[in-house]
Amino acid sequence: MVDRYAVFGHPIGHSKSPFIHSQFAALTQQSLTYEAILAPIDGFEARIRSFFSRGGKGANVTVPFKEQAVALCDSLSAEAALAGAVNTLSLLADGSIRGDNTDGLGLVADLVCHLGSLQHKRVLLVGAGGAARGCLLPLLSAGVGLLVITNRTQSKAKDLVDIFSQVEEGIYKDRLQALSMPELTEEFDLVINSTSASLAGELPPLPDSIIGSATVCYDMMYGAKPTAFNQWALQQGAVKVIDGLGMLVGQAAKSFALWRTVEPDTTVVLNLLREKLSSDI
Repeated sequence: MVDRYAVFGHPIGHSKSPFIHSQFAALTQQSLTYEAILAPIDGFEARIRSFFSRGGKGANVTVPFKEQAVALCDSLSAEAALAGAVNTLSLLADGSIRGDNTDGLGLVADLVCHLGSLQHKRVLLVGAGGAARGCLLPLLSAGVGLLVITNRTQSKAKDLVDIFSQVEEGIYKDRLQALSMPELTEEFDLVINSTSASLAGELPPLPDSIIGSATVCYDMMYGAKPTAFNQWALQQGAVKVIDGLGMLVGQAAKSFALWRTVEPDTTVVLNLLREKLSSDI
């Protein structure tokens, strides 16, 4: 029997995951199927459990179910536990379900691909929602020198700093800071936009002073054309802008590796997706 995998969300028709994972399977010569499944808003848990009971081996979880997925798990990775969200479910040999969050790992993999080491870099993370929370531990583990979190609601940024300052006996405390947007007065090596503002063509109210001639800006959103955030960053003089398509493929590769114990090369799939986006303009 061919191993079954799927992505669950609501809506789900737009998902690129089936394409990505089918390409990964071909590249790594793995025999599997991967489908997109629309889960009812009030029936996510039942649909997931039904999938596993009928032979499913693993699943990805997307909006709006990442937080709900935590309650399904018998064990969690450190990334998932701290993020309070799961995007990868694995059925283990003993019948238990493990939850992982590969979003931040995918982000860091894409950043390293573009920039090399993140060691000692001064990083500004814009936003304090689920996307930001899932990336904090991977960024800190990658060795960034300073990670400043800013958010429209300052208390949410401070809450994240408080939570992650206590991780592993406080080893990250001196590298974490929460600042309101008006308090941002210095340039950063890397600015990451984790908000979904770009989907509506909008911008967080960030000061121009955060962008210097050597600043790289990364928007977790992506599209056929540069996002609103990346367009703004270029206008402010950023040396390079990157969108989140590589993060999407990167997190999928980490999920695939958890299930199949082989991590696929993302380059081919990323190039194919980029071509598909360009042809849709």
